[in-house]
Amino acid sequence: MKRILLLAGDFTEDYETMVPFQALSMLGFAVDAVCPDKKEGELIKTAIHDFEGDQTYTEKPGHLFRLTKTFDEVDFDDYAGLFITGGRSPEYIRMNQKVLSLVKCFVRSGKPVASICHGAQVLSAAGVLTGRKLTAYPALAAEVTLAGGQFIEVAPDESYVDGNLITSPAWPGNTAILRDFAKALGCEITIH
Repeated sequence: MKRILLLAGDFTEDYETMVPFQALSMLGFAVDAVCPDKKEGELIKTAIHDFEGDQTYTEKPGHLFRLTKTFDEVDFDDYAGLFITGGRSPEYIRMNQKVLSLVKCFVRSGKPVASICHGAQVLSAAGVLTGRKLTAYPALAAEVTLAGGQFIEVAPDESYVDGNLITSPAWPGNTAILRDFAKALGCEITIH
């Protein structure tokens, strides 16, 4: 059974955490959901971001999400791919050196890496965007460019694939990013 590392933190976006965790599990992957400085069985809080006609998204309390593995026990070699959730957690988990080292290992190894919404902040901090094309929440376009990447604008329900890097701008893109990530992991997805 292939293992996937799902990287999150407090106030990760609810749909960008719950949906990938459940969908990848349904496909038969063992998904280890982790948060720096937290242990298996501990809870993180999620936030629900919605688009209600304002200049930016609104934020409401989400659900509690139970971590399935202790972050300090994570070993890169145990995983076939990495999924970086969005929301507010990327802005602070990107300050953890082990997070940055793991992300560098995944991107450079060629293993599939999915990043949704603000997850690009982790990619940016890891220094792995030079010469790469990706999408993210539109407010991160400047950050992606400053980190050496090329920001690609796509519809909120789409994803963008550049080699092993699979990205989407926000939770409306869950279907697209998960389809492309699963395909990169070797799943055959049939759409009728």
